[in-house]
Amino acid sequence: MHAGDDVDSIEKATRQFVAARPQLFGIAYRVLGSAVEAEDVLQEAWVRWQNADRTDIVEPAAFLTTVTTRLAINTAQSARVRRESYVGPWLPEPVETSLDPQLGAERVEAVELAVLLLLEKLNPVERAAYVLREAFDYPYRQVADMLETSEANTRQLVSRARKHLATERRERVSRTEHQRLLEVFLTAARTGDLKALEDVLAADVVSYSDGGGMRGASRIPVIGRPHVSKYLAAFAPRFWPQSDIRWVEANGLPSVLVLSGGNAVALLSVDVSAEGIDRIMWVMNPAKLSPYVASLDS
Repeated sequence: MHAGDDVDSIEKATRQFVAARPQLFGIAYRVLGSAVEAEDVLQEAWVRWQNADRTDIVEPAAFLTTVTTRLAINTAQSARVRRESYVGPWLPEPVETSLDPQLGAERVEAVELAVLLLLEKLNPVERAAYVLREAFDYPYRQVADMLETSEANTRQLVSRARKHLATERRERVSRTEHQRLLEVFLTAARTGDLKALEDVLAADVVSYSDGGGMRGASRIPVIGRPHVSKYLAAFAPRFWPQSDIRWVEANGLPSVLVLSGGNAVALLSVDVSAEGIDRIMWVMNPAKLSPYVASLDS
């Protein structure tokens, strides 16, 4: 092989990887709940793609998807151990989705923060099977090949994941209703209006504050309408007067970026059903906020 052939080969490999990249990132991110870890997985997948004997690879996208999925599962298994020692509630790292609402997928499933949070309770292989089937519409046979298991077992993995989500999550409302309830909630939270908060919250609402141990972030979830509403009302005078807000999109849904002195201090997202707001998610950890804010301004 001549030097020119080597250059042509690596240029072709680069084009193939770049074409597949949005989908590869979408898979890794959904399995891991972390954009930073997903990028690390993609970097390793690129190295393996460069070093592979590509002459025998008929479907580059399928090869790359398989490599990325397996790397993401391995990363998720080690991440699970790290998250057991995480200080306070762990929430997925938010991503800006206005330019790619589906985040590389054929369907929008499993990109919302609440769904990623629930998927975290599944083992990594169950999570990967669900993501590949439900978000990316891969046939069961192909998912089985990627996961190195049987088609029957793959169907069981996806079925268990679906049942878990169906048990943990009520039917969603429209995007318009989601935004309306978030606006009502935000006004009530900023003014400490206890009655308005109780009206908009579901009876079994849970509030999660992911600060990674930082001061001011609750280290345990706050559970139930009375506790959450009183917590938010007590929180209001200390938090909101010095804060500004910016409406943004995160993980496919309207969200609120909270700023103090021009610096982002929290991303507020909610999960909404016909019962009201089911989950309130405050991402306050600077390590998760900073990449998100940078993506907004890029």
